[in-house]
Amino acid sequence: MIPQAFQEKQYLFPALMLIVAAILPVLPGSSQYYLTVLILMLIFIIYASAWNFLTFSGQGSLGHAAFFGLGGYFSSLIAIKFGIPFIIAIFAGACITAGIGVLIGMTCVRLREWFLAMVTFGFAVIIQTLIVISQFSHITGGWDGYPVSKLVPSSVSGSVLVEYYCILAIAAASILLFHFLLKSKIGLALAAIRENEMEAKASGINPVPFKLFAFGISAFVTAIAGALEVSHFGYISPEIFGTDISFWPIIYSITGGLGTLAGPVVGTVVISLLWEGLNALGFTYERFIVIGVLLILIIIFLPKGLVSLPERLKQIKKQIKDKNR
Repeated sequence: MIPQAFQEKQYLFPALMLIVAAILPVLPGSSQYYLTVLILMLIFIIYASAWNFLTFSGQGSLGHAAFFGLGGYFSSLIAIKFGIPFIIAIFAGACITAGIGVLIGMTCVRLREWFLAMVTFGFAVIIQTLIVISQFSHITGGWDGYPVSKLVPSSVSGSVLVEYYCILAIAAASILLFHFLLKSKIGLALAAIRENEMEAKASGINPVPFKLFAFGISAFVTAIAGALEVSHFGYISPEIFGTDISFWPIIYSITGGLGTLAGPVVGTVVISLLWEGLNALGFTYERFIVIGVLLILIIIFLPKGLVSLPERLKQIKKQIKDKNR
């Protein structure tokens, strides 16, 4: 269990980072490249936070790229077919994806943890195959994909900066949503189910609707992240369902702190900066090894993630003082 004092403090991390994120683009030396890195970082903060929210109900997913990709496809197709602004299509596509997420949850809601995770992994593979080689390929473009509307048209002055602040606002709204949900009675019920489902049932909590709710919300926000990514790049293809897309939010959440609000934010920022930094230094393939070693070290020495580092340092300092007495 995470101490209550630590739980309260860890809510400050996302707020602080969002304030920093709002200031960064206007600092001297900022360029379009750095803005692009920050935009992708924000998108994956949304994605990782959505995946992490699912774990609060004791559920896990190894195929969240299915919802990430479906959000991109549904949103872009709605925008193209109906000619509506992409920002509206994003939420329409997210609603459809959330419905699919609930349906998937209904078929395997009684499965525990990684059994459910394997089902979601299989679902991601199936969806990718259907889009590429099935009768849907003439709509989705198969492996070739198709161009997607930009969130902010290039004709708008400072479009990249405007896009950045739009995505920052969505990221802030997503984190606030999870914050309020976790502090509500829903959050308490999810925590009870995660810790001991049998005891939760004995207390009068029906786990099924709460698990489905968590699955639906997670799929909804994940779909928004997927739509934002394809809109940023202006293109979508089945590669969006790749296995790596499913594993990145897991890596970010575990690195930052699984089961905490701040964990996905901290993990995404640290891993993204390390990833881009190593790439800038010429370590193209070596960075996979560095990230892997870092993840192993965190799991062994900081099982609660980087957000627990200040607390861990305090404990070490206290132990040293006690030994010196």
